Amino acid sequence: MENSKYIIGIDLGTTNCAVAYMKLPGGDEEYGDNVLFEIPQVVQPGTLELRAVLPSFLYIPGEVELPAGSLALPWEKDMDYSVGEFARNHGGKIPQRMISSVKSWLCNPDIDRHAKVLPWKSPDDVKKYSPVEASTMYLKHIKDSWNKEFASEGEDSTFEKQEILLTVPASFDPVARDLTVEAAKGTGLNVTLLEEPQAAFYSWLSEMGDDWREQVEVGDLILVCDIGGGTTDFSLIAVGETEGELSLERIAVGDHILLGGDNMDLALAASVRENLKKEGTGIDSWQFQVLSHECRAAKEKLLQKEKMESCPIIIPGRGSKLIGGSIKTELKRSDLEKILLEGFFPLISPSEHPKSKTAIGLREMGLPYAQEPAITKHLAKFLSAHVKSLKDYPALKKEKQTFVHPTAVLFNGGVFNSEILQQRLLACINSWLEGEGSSPVKQLQSTDLDLAVAFGASYYGMVRKGDGIRIRGGTAGTYYIGLQSSMPAIPGLPVPIKALCVAPCGMEEGTSLDVPGQDFGLAVGENVEFRFLASSVRKEDIIGDMVEDWEDKDIQEVSNINVELEGEGKEGKLIPVKLQSHVTEVGTLELWFVERDGKESWKLEFDVRGEKE
Repeated sequence: MENSKYIIGIDLGTTNCAVAYMKLPGGDEEYGDNVLFEIPQVVQPGTLELRAVLPSFLYIPGEVELPAGSLALPWEKDMDYSVGEFARNHGGKIPQRMISSVKSWLCNPDIDRHAKVLPWKSPDDVKKYSPVEASTMYLKHIKDSWNKEFASEGEDSTFEKQEILLTVPASFDPVARDLTVEAAKGTGLNVTLLEEPQAAFYSWLSEMGDDWREQVEVGDLILVCDIGGGTTDFSLIAVGETEGELSLERIAVGDHILLGGDNMDLALAASVRENLKKEGTGIDSWQFQVLSHECRAAKEKLLQKEKMESCPIIIPGRGSKLIGGSIKTELKRSDLEKILLEGFFPLISPSEHPKSKTAIGLREMGLPYAQEPAITKHLAKFLSAHVKSLKDYPALKKEKQTFVHPTAVLFNGGVFNSEILQQRLLACINSWLEGEGSSPVKQLQSTDLDLAVAFGASYYGMVRKGDGIRIRGGTAGTYYIGLQSSMPAIPGLPVPIKALCVAPCGMEEGTSLDVPGQDFGLAVGENVEFRFLASSVRKEDIIGDMVEDWEDKDIQEVSNINVELEGEGKEGKLIPVKLQSHVTEVGTLELWFVERDGKESWKLEFDVRGEKE
């Protein structure tokens, strides 16, 4: 943004939000240091303190639950909700009034992300918010915190006028990316999106300075493993050479996997519940939700304190004896390590991948969690899936290579604060490499796994201005639109839908491409369905390619949009149009339908109704 004084990086995380910033140079000045912005938040009723992160939790109290002014903030006295530490800690005891995992809900295609459905399954008397609204509320808290802190610097230092980089999972599809931008716009912000694994790598580059060139070499394939509270994100970054200088390119991104610290907390809670059951103590579903939050806190303590062998857990009672009926138990370190290592990081062969399970006909609506908890199996699938698509890279020249052989690994995300889990995943990867005659991976060290994404995002703002090395990437996958075939009706045979490539993998931000060849017929003035498809591994498809029988060819449906495109005087007609795709500067994808004579055009965005331009 013109006339910005600061570059601000925001990690809008599933479990925690973090913010870092750099002061832009003025005159002969250089860039300022990359600084963590500490966020004020309610930690106890009536108590406001600064914290390094803003926990991504929102609590909605009952009408008479808290004294008046308990949740007051410096910029707003009459708060009817709380965001941050108090929301997480207090809400963990009353989960039906707490919103969590908003980012996971934001990318959930099974619900209307604009519908007021959170807290999920809460009673009717609890005020509800949509995933987009809740995301906006986190960003508003950050914006108001900044503006309070920098108010003395004047109007040009307000949050809205700064260059803001907002991170998203690399595996976020265009719908989720657009919704993230929409949430930012809801609080008056214009943002640029950056993939979280890239942000983590930018943070490492920033830490290394010029020494990063001593850590890697041409031909290296760097695996970025980003496992946070809600998602597992894999990316591959290739080290190449351009005009005699090392260059970087993000060449592969994994599927979106809802698997992370939240799943581990639930697994630990299930284990504790089973132990209680053996002792003759049962807990209900409400108490189990409380237990999962208690297990999260216990897990963090045990992983941080190596000498701590167990951590006490208290589950509130139900009914009139809330205090006397409380259940006291513990989480043992031995149980913790067994569940995490064997359940989520088992030592497997590279050929062991997640198995698809027969779907149950009737299921509860909710978050589409990964059915396979073993992260090592998901990693094995990711590395195996990209062998053919990355065949031209030097590191893939070895014979009989059944999976991509990374030469280096960078860990990110709160899960890897545990040295035990880092070493376990390294051991698994190295056993795979040894089995195919390759050298062990080297580990690239990052100093702060919880804050790296925010620091990397602010550093990327500097890179965008021409300072530092840029990771080339573009679109993380290949994107298609469903195209109905032109053929006569045949009894019992549905009309085939072809996948028309409208954005090839790696299409750069700020670029447009025309779909070559024939005109297409666009239905206007009536309600129609557009089907959007994607592939994370088909890198050979180019703009205009058509794929038949795509269901069997590594292409998945990501979104359906029902919309009525306006067309005065053209209702019910098929309008001959050309197609044009555009990747915006902020990292979202738009599809344009342009009438043959150029007089009229329609824009279709992934989360918005089609609108005439």
